[in-house]
Amino acid sequence: MNYLDVAKQAACQAGAFLKEHFGKPLDVDEAKHHDIKLALDRESQDLITRVILGAFPDHAIYGEEGLAGNQESEYQWIVDPIDGTVNFFYGIPHYCVSIALRHKGELILGTIYDPSMGDLWEVEKGSPALLNGEPISVSPRTKLEECALFVGCGKDEEALTTGLERFRKASLRARKMRMMGSAALGMAYVATGRLDAYVESRISLWDIAAGQLLLEAAGGKTELTEIPGNADAWSIVATNGKIPIEEIL
Repeated sequence: MNYLDVAKQAACQAGAFLKEHFGKPLDVDEAKHHDIKLALDRESQDLITRVILGAFPDHAIYGEEGLAGNQESEYQWIVDPIDGTVNFFYGIPHYCVSIALRHKGELILGTIYDPSMGDLWEVEKGSPALLNGEPISVSPRTKLEECALFVGCGKDEEALTTGLERFRKASLRARKMRMMGSAALGMAYVATGRLDAYVESRISLWDIAAGQLLLEAAGGKTELTEIPGNADAWSIVATNGKIPIEEIL
């Protein structure tokens, strides 16, 4: 079985597991002001880890819920077991499983699975981006006035301040604004032409790794900036590559 097949198998199995528990009472491991950690986050990552390491026992897992496998491996799987945990907790059917693979630090594949819609995005480096087996591409829109934008606001005070100001500026220009609660789905939506840009002032690698490769393969553009002094924290500007996004930043 090849790498992408294993990634899709892991994502779909985890997605089916999450869907079984959607809308039911949930165990909360940790509740913060702007975030929630569920027992299901850990359980979903454990399931994904079993599938991946079962196929490739010498690979590394780097996930939101911790590390597993051989951390010296040249192959590192980047896992977000539930992207959109707060949505999931509140019964909002907008969440996903995101899995990417890096080889020697370079992204080589990604998959994003939305259990609620049954949407499965996949990409391998050098190949077209696919949604449910069909090629996708970013939107052709060039004017902000025609666009739907997803501007996230992060979770700490600085990120919230930056995000809210960007949201205000963009609201004066764009056709519609969205805060959707899942970075991976936001990037998948831009790759599919459902949205035109996703901007966030602070985000983690596991939220965006699969989406970055997917979006670029679909003709879009991503700009990542590492945030100094923060462990694997990034700001991101992801667009269809055609709109003047600098006008709202």
